[in-house]
Amino acid sequence: MLLRRCGTDALLVEVDSLTEVAAVRAALQDLDGIEELVPAARTVLVKGELQQVRRALEGIDLTRAPATHPREMTIPVTYDGPDLALVAETAGITEDEVVSLHTGATYEVAFCGFAPGFGYLTGLPQNLQQPRLDSPRTKVPQGSVGIAGEFTAAYPRATPGGWRLIGRTEITLFDPKAETPALLQPGDQVRFVTA
Repeated sequence: MLLRRCGTDALLVEVDSLTEVAAVRAALQDLDGIEELVPAARTVLVKGELQQVRRALEGIDLTRAPATHPREMTIPVTYDGPDLALVAETAGITEDEVVSLHTGATYEVAFCGFAPGFGYLTGLPQNLQQPRLDSPRTKVPQGSVGIAGEFTAAYPRATPGGWRLIGRTEITLFDPKAETPALLQPGDQVRFVTA
């Protein structure tokens, strides 16, 4: 674990894996004096009382995140995405099997980024883990559900993107007027179900 000072009241905690990010997030999320906690793929930015943060990080077990009580979210999906056949062909399975595998897993929001409300979800079954498209789309419709590498996600708004799109959801993933604008938060558990 490497700690880098960011300004006067923040630290960037650099680690080697998503598991270590989850361990750092879990160790800090309920700490008094934390103003902001922003996990990413291999870092956690924390703003708050730095001495307290440093003490909390001493001796934590980075090999696993402590047990938590995550929120459980269900996202209904219509599985008719433009890349569903490609995903099935690449995996060597049928489209129905892609849907069954995708809905049969429980995912965790590892971190949010790329666009407001875009949650990177881990837990994608191994045979659905596929690369991004060779040529990204200039516009992915809001609500599109896709896969890329070890992640799955739903696009909270229309943006460019290179993920393989397998379906779409009507659920609102980001509402700037809501008390908590992003529906998905790091640590949440997510299940996809057929709409």
